[in-house]
Amino acid sequence: MAIYDKPFEKAEYAKRVADTKRRMQAAGFDLIIAQDPANMCWLTGFSGWSFYVPQCVLVHVEEEWPIWFGRAQDAKCARVTTDLPDRNIVPFSERLVQHKVEHPYDELVQLIQSRGWDKARIGVEMDAHYYTARCHAHLTKGLPNAKFSNNGDLVNWARLVKSPAELKLMREAGRICTSAMNAAIAKMKPGVPQNHVIADIYHAQTMGMNGFGGDYTAICPLLPVGEGTSTPHLTWSDAPLPDNGLVMLEIAGSRRGYHAPLTRTMYLGKPPAGILDVAKVAVEGVDAGLAMAKPGATAEEVEAAWQAVLRRNGLKKESRVGYSVGLSFPPDWGERTVSLRPGDTTELQAGMCFHIQAGLWLQDWGVAISESFVVTDKGGERLCDVARHLIVID
Repeated sequence: MAIYDKPFEKAEYAKRVADTKRRMQAAGFDLIIAQDPANMCWLTGFSGWSFYVPQCVLVHVEEEWPIWFGRAQDAKCARVTTDLPDRNIVPFSERLVQHKVEHPYDELVQLIQSRGWDKARIGVEMDAHYYTARCHAHLTKGLPNAKFSNNGDLVNWARLVKSPAELKLMREAGRICTSAMNAAIAKMKPGVPQNHVIADIYHAQTMGMNGFGGDYTAICPLLPVGEGTSTPHLTWSDAPLPDNGLVMLEIAGSRRGYHAPLTRTMYLGKPPAGILDVAKVAVEGVDAGLAMAKPGATAEEVEAAWQAVLRRNGLKKESRVGYSVGLSFPPDWGERTVSLRPGDTTELQAGMCFHIQAGLWLQDWGVAISESFVVTDKGGERLCDVARHLIVID
């Protein structure tokens, strides 16, 4: 039995690398350094909880395969999870981990010099979560003759349209998310400790569905309660759920790192009419956005369809209503590319995936009923199947 079951064929990675090289040439790069763990995984298959130390994947326009560069004790992980030739797996010395003066990227500099790329036009990921200021400082100091610039999340944009194999995983992630959300709703009762609900979510996320398991998600479950629902990113405590009040839950299902997020809002007790009305508007707005989400429409047109419903009902949302999703690692399941908001004129294509986060966070309370979807010729195909209204628990 293989140590690791690779999610894609070698040919799929070859297509991804070829597309990335075309984008590099169009942008004027000889070499890119990808430190975003999702980009590293998408380009090579590399997957391990090693992103807390410097690591990266190099793509050079004249090199057939990418080069993995990372901690020595993680080199076996690269050999197990990727199809890279052994010469393209380059570990740095263990003594450099959290060294006070030296840095792993000093050895990355040596690697680049040894390949004759020290005068290259190099694109780096200036917005990647784990590409630190220290990483950049050691690179630029060590390669004074290279031309460095931000690569504009080049690989993130290459990931935007999902292949059929990726869409299969996205749909499986949606089924996992459906199971986890329904498990949470079934657990919620007045007096039940919040962390007990979260425990059932983690169990369902990990167990997955018949025939396939689930993975850890890039964001932990978010569970604002009561007035906490007026802000989206609170987590949980061990306090009991209220006898009467709002509960908002945002989670995702993850299948081989591919994420389908979902938000639902519950009311324990008898909900006021005003909250029910806002929930109906949120769902109607999402439906309008999903109907618009066909190939050829723009991101801002999807947002405008949602906003039109809000305006008709005397509401507004100033933050973006959605963002692209797919392969992700902590701390975020967004791809950092397309946003569903005014001014984003990106044209939608079949196979793009989004989370339309229809959250309305008001002064003292909020409602969010979101959907993850795939762009299709018929509009947005929902990835999850959970009750689409304010869920009343009495």
